[in-house]
Amino acid sequence: MSKLAAQDKFLDLSDYGRPLASLFAQKLKDTRFTPIHVTLLFGVSGGIAIYCILQNQYYLAGIFIILKSIIDAADGELARIKNTPSYTGRYLDSVFDIILNFLFLGAICYVSETSFLLTLGAFFCIQLQGTLYNYYYVILRNKSVGGDKTSKIFEDKSPQALAGESQKSVDILFKIYTVVYGGFDKIIHTLDSNAYKVQTFPNWFMTFVSLYGLGFQLLLISFMLALDYIEYIVPFFIWIFFFHICINRNKKTFF
Repeated sequence: MSKLAAQDKFLDLSDYGRPLASLFAQKLKDTRFTPIHVTLLFGVSGGIAIYCILQNQYYLAGIFIILKSIIDAADGELARIKNTPSYTGRYLDSVFDIILNFLFLGAICYVSETSFLLTLGAFFCIQLQGTLYNYYYVILRNKSVGGDKTSKIFEDKSPQALAGESQKSVDILFKIYTVVYGGFDKIIHTLDSNAYKVQTFPNWFMTFVSLYGLGFQLLLISFMLALDYIEYIVPFFIWIFFFHICINRNKKTFF
């Protein structure tokens, strides 16, 4: 099962790790490794990246952040290969993402002695922009014939567990998801409440929006770490966010 029908596929700049992720998933298809195991593995890679930042090993930190993004794509690939989609994996993946994002920036804040309030601002900007991309992408996936519909446009109630997973686990992870993502989802839904009514989006539009995806933002952080520009990371993402707001100030939507 593909995330999108052939006619809806686009150049996803935030999903640069997909080819390696697919290869990794293929290697695991006949093993006991499950998508959940792969999700836990990308958490380990993210944890190593945080340790490297705290040890001033910025080049290594950048490598492990990119590796985290590649493995992050592999859990979904493995679920599709083994035909074992799950809401448990979907929510666990998202919860791990936001925790790691906060810890990445927290480590950067500590090492670069950046203001904690500015760091919180950068975290908000990164998450809101990532939510923007996910909003349009999930709409496209749900509209696409044969597309992956594990992610919902409006996460307003706990879904019914799929085969092989516990309803209790789904319910618990859904509650955690709504706590950490609910505010960002509501902001984006409010700013562009009619987007879900669109039948499809042009491929060029989705490619452009993918610049706001988490994968691309983590790639920028990795490059800035490798170049020893750590003190510029927090202000850079705040500047990008407000630059976007300024160029769209006369529009009724965020994008």
